[in-house]
Amino acid sequence: MRELVEREIEDGHLAACGAPSRRRRSVTVNLAESPLTWLRARGHVSARQYEAGERVRADYEMAALGPRVTMRWDAAPTARGRRGPPEGMDPTLAQISAKRRFEGAVAAAGPGLSDILWRVVCAGEGLVAAEKALGWPSRAGKLVLGLALDRVADHYGLK
Repeated sequence: MRELVEREIEDGHLAACGAPSRRRRSVTVNLAESPLTWLRARGHVSARQYEAGERVRADYEMAALGPRVTMRWDAAPTARGRRGPPEGMDPTLAQISAKRRFEGAVAAAGPGLSDILWRVVCAGEGLVAAEKALGWPSRAGKLVLGLALDRVADHYGLK
């Protein structure tokens, strides 16, 4: 099932409503693709927990910590000028920074909670599959994931 929506992002995070920015861009997101979005749509995680999970996932992806294909599909470098992309961080520095943020968030979740956090938010495993892989009883994953997301939200300073 595909449930596509347009989202505005800025610097790798969901953009806040307000004045348009040159660094802001629009992306198409499949809401049915993410287990975290599925949980949010059904009221199993709060908006604060969802935002924390999305930040962890964005940092994970920006740091390029996931599995890769044999070829880099990044856009070719372009000239920085009037028609070039907006100025930003060097890609290598952005990756290092994202990796540090991701590692900080995982450390904030703590041992035992970071496993379910990574499996559901970063690897995209469903709760049932994550519970089985971790050897947990049914329905324990939702509670533990909520605790992990609360700790990560505190780490990010989300209200």
